Amino acid sequence: MKTKDPEPRRVAVVTGGAGGIGGGIVAALAERGFDVVVCDLAIGAAAKDALGTQVAPPARLAFVEGDLADLAGHPALVHAIHAAFGRVDCLVNNAGVSVKSRGDLLDVTPESYDLNFAVNTRAAFFLTQAVCRRMLADGIALGESQRSVVFVSSSNAAIAAPERGEYAMSKAAVSMMNQLFALRLAPHGIAVYEVRPGLIRTAMTRVAQARFDGLLAEGFTPINRWGQPQDVGRAVATLASGDLPFTTGAALPVDGGMHIHHY
Repeated sequence: MKTKDPEPRRVAVVTGGAGGIGGGIVAALAERGFDVVVCDLAIGAAAKDALGTQVAPPARLAFVEGDLADLAGHPALVHAIHAAFGRVDCLVNNAGVSVKSRGDLLDVTPESYDLNFAVNTRAAFFLTQAVCRRMLADGIALGESQRSVVFVSSSNAAIAAPERGEYAMSKAAVSMMNQLFALRLAPHGIAVYEVRPGLIRTAMTRVAQARFDGLLAEGFTPINRWGQPQDVGRAVATLASGDLPFTTGAALPVDGGMHIHHY
């Protein structure tokens, strides 16, 4: 009797996947059965080796470098992403920037404002547009919620942070983007989600480590510790795997309960 060919592995793309939260997402998706295209501005040998140690066969990794803020380069970037494994089933918009230095809202410069919106909002919107066009053109038939888009925003999408206002505003726009794409893609069986990381220990948060260490010492969040990239990774992988099929457009805080309003 002829054996049935195994089902092809689903493919996820993680922007900003070379390290930090992105690295945690890559590892979690690989563990849940995805091959992963790691997309970042620059991916050095050390980053490739570090990710390789976290991903075991049969999961495969591919690496694509590109500047997401350069919209003119998106066609070539999307072609390279798709060509890596011949399909895309999940796009994780994780790449992002923050303010170079926290300060007075009255001192925000146009350059910092434009950079945050160019990467966190504009690039994510147009990359999602281009990748989803390709997903639909592929015509791959999968079950409900077996294809997905996940936007990684921030707790600051809902919690005001005047000392980095341009970042918070750009992430609030991502929150609406999640809902808009959820409405547009639901008829095609593509689920869309937003994940809001809170206090996650990465290179990006190192600049404020002393401040938040002090707040944690006083009981800052209900689950009172720093989050780790793998905490965000597990949340993203759960959503991408289709384990919540009757959901779309939802925002999932991964913040130790920081979002809970309390006295």
